[in-house]
Amino acid sequence: MTEKVLQYLRDNREAQLHALHNFLSIPSVSTDSKHKEDVHQAAQFVKEYLDKIGFDKVRVQPTKGHPLVYGEWLGAGNDAPTILLYGHYDVQPADPLELWDSEPFKPEVRDGRLYARGASDDKGQVFMHLAVFEAFMKTEGTLPINVKVCIEGEEEIGSENLYDILTKRKEQFQADFAVISDSGMVASGQPTILYGLKGFTGLEFTLHGPSNDLHSGLYGGAVRNPAIAMAHLLASLKDQEEVVQVAGFYDGVEALGEEERRLIDNVPGENYQESTGIPETVSEKGYTAKEHTMARPTLEVNGLFGGYQGEGTKTIIPSAATAKITCRLVPGQDPDVIQGLLVKHLEENVPRGVKLEVKREPLSAKAYKVDPNHPLIEKAAESYTKAFGKETVYVRMGGSIPVVEWIESIYHMPIVLLGFGTPEDRLHSPNESFALDSYDKGMETLVYYWNAVRND
Repeated sequence: MTEKVLQYLRDNREAQLHALHNFLSIPSVSTDSKHKEDVHQAAQFVKEYLDKIGFDKVRVQPTKGHPLVYGEWLGAGNDAPTILLYGHYDVQPADPLELWDSEPFKPEVRDGRLYARGASDDKGQVFMHLAVFEAFMKTEGTLPINVKVCIEGEEEIGSENLYDILTKRKEQFQADFAVISDSGMVASGQPTILYGLKGFTGLEFTLHGPSNDLHSGLYGGAVRNPAIAMAHLLASLKDQEEVVQVAGFYDGVEALGEEERRLIDNVPGENYQESTGIPETVSEKGYTAKEHTMARPTLEVNGLFGGYQGEGTKTIIPSAATAKITCRLVPGQDPDVIQGLLVKHLEENVPRGVKLEVKREPLSAKAYKVDPNHPLIEKAAESYTKAFGKETVYVRMGGSIPVVEWIESIYHMPIVLLGFGTPEDRLHSPNESFALDSYDKGMETLVYYWNAVRND
């Protein structure tokens, strides 16, 4: 069965790539209302492809915002597992357009890469699944597994309406496990199991001083400067060893065991000095840079502003200073609790002479982690290695995918993150692209995986 399916993919590669080009040509930018019809057109593309493959109950399902596409094929029988495939067809805005080397919605292949907005995130990876399902159906008339498909149109704007739908329609989306291809590999050609994602929370806070900017010569020495007060308050959050000083921040954080440290150590290391331009790495005391980024919580200042921003000097005491902070969280940390601890710390440490105003970040997510020795993960690693010809490495990632937490909390099912992107894909940036080698070997991985899961 496997060789016939792989041969179909080879024989029909150009036709399927042409279909992917058509998919990528649709500017389905979910954040921009002027692209509302384009978003619906992209949903229609997915629906029609599922119809063509032979899926049942295929429909463009309305939400309070952009629609999701649902379809199912349950013909593999009760002995076969049922998987929930999640992905998204919406994309980020292409701006700034002048930085693209080719038009973002006119796909172009250059040097073994397919360039277009959404090529890697996430249309290209969604399409790989559709193409593999097509190959099975055209050669065998069946799939190795039962499949439910949920491809939404709001991931790039926080999946605003998905949680309610997953909650209210539990039976519709119920499955034995979920598969998501909206991530990547640590290096080009390096198969990678992503077995954990960090959670997320944050807030914005402002220190208010005088009712308006003041002359620093007249009022300096009598009035607290909000910018300096902000510097003191921010410095209280974390010490020079990168250890967060917020009381209770590390409560419940699981220890990083020797097995996980070995898995992380096996991951090819990034040359941070070369890739980021920094003089040296600075990580939490007792942990390497890889360990900190993958498996330890972080607190970062994302924005800091107040006072005069123009050229030259303006001798003022600013009326206010503002900072934005976010935290990436690990298992054992609840985002709402952490947010509350941050607020408490700020309230208890705000310098005299200024007033604190806090705006809590409404979006948050819990961390996700699956046992790297889970049979579904082991089969995924074996399938990766077979397709790419290289031993699979295991990583946890600092990024957050809220739907992962939702699926776990609502359905209590394992989630397998099968990503095929590479660090060079430039997600959300001009000149986004997807390596065709990853595209081809990724589909081969999926063929092996579905057969391995079926034959368990």
